[in-house]
Amino acid sequence: MSTDENATTVTDYLASIDNDADRAALERVLDIARDVAPEVTQGMSYGMPTLLYRGKGYAAAMQTKAHLALYPFSGSVLPAFEADLSDFSHSISALRFGATTPVPADLLRRIFELRKEQIDAQLARKR
Repeated sequence: MSTDENATTVTDYLASIDNDADRAALERVLDIARDVAPEVTQGMSYGMPTLLYRGKGYAAAMQTKAHLALYPFSGSVLPAFEADLSDFSHSISALRFGATTPVPADLLRRIFELRKEQIDAQLARKR
């Protein structure tokens, strides 16, 4: 594993991943995130290259030594799908998976839709 910890965009980060299968698995997750919210931009959040929706942390997908992980930047998103996540190691803030154990696309879509709705609601309250 050779990832550039100084990558400042999602594109740079993905390009720094040497393992083709891991990179493809992370790209798949982020492509689905972009399908749900095509207007996302790239930035940083919590020190991770991140897709930002309306300026807020929306999704990061990262490679670790032991697994790949999705971070939806909300402690309430993954718990909302607890029953659907029984085949995956997860916490309230991270969903762990592998290139050979991908998260189903429909579940990813629902995760990203909920996160998008949360951001929209949060910003609507601030008006």
